[in-house]
Amino acid sequence: MKIIVCVKQVPDTSGKVAVNPDGTLNRASMATITNPDDLNAVEAALKLKEETGAEVIVISMGPPPAEGMLREVMARGVDRAVLVSAREFGGSDTYATSQILAAAINKIGVEAEDVVFCGRQAIDGDTAQVGPQIAEKLGLPQVSYAADIKKEGDTLTIQRMLEDGYMTIKVKTPCLITCIKELNTPRYMSVEGIFDCYSKPYEVFDYEALKDDPLIDPSTIGLKGSPTNIFKSFTPPQKGAGMMMEGADKETCDKLAGILAAKHII
Repeated sequence: MKIIVCVKQVPDTSGKVAVNPDGTLNRASMATITNPDDLNAVEAALKLKEETGAEVIVISMGPPPAEGMLREVMARGVDRAVLVSAREFGGSDTYATSQILAAAINKIGVEAEDVVFCGRQAIDGDTAQVGPQIAEKLGLPQVSYAADIKKEGDTLTIQRMLEDGYMTIKVKTPCLITCIKELNTPRYMSVEGIFDCYSKPYEVFDYEALKDDPLIDPSTIGLKGSPTNIFKSFTPPQKGAGMMMEGADKETCDKLAGILAAKHII
């Protein structure tokens, strides 16, 4: 059994976000981190590995420096890493990205008992589109917003978080699951894992490695093959300090009601 986890290196959006003239993010000018939701997906895979003995493979599309991020993920217990990297893939939107990642997953191979995990969404785009798009292009059943996962044989029982409650879904493998932060708490790298991560298998899939897949078409990958682009990206202004009111008497309640009414909240 294999568990394939899609992870992304993203800009640290707690700082200033820089944008190139063509609308793409200027990633070279920003500090980077592993996308937080993707770490929950990695943790879900590692827990499933502990239960089943499965092989965990992480895959990421990005520039060569993303190797450092993948080594850190391997230091958490992942068995193998694949970086999908080529100039032809640069500037891809969610549609083009899912084309490329699906082709890379095809190259790795998805068999009857395998599972693909993705984070719910990336903090640099917040679209939550890539995971479901990968599932569609691979022809896999998918369950999004997973808050709990249990495996019995070839069936996964997933508690899916909704806005007003939960939905329990059973799905057979192979399948794709997107994970949310409520699913688990990602583990830290271990000292042993840090030593071992540089001896674990690491591969790079470039354009030549994937070009024979039917999903890889020059007209549907990269910036030119992306039907959407960034119009504007900015850091929202910080909110001002809040107002604290103490007491539960009528006078305090009337004062609070007056403030809310003045702001047209009530």
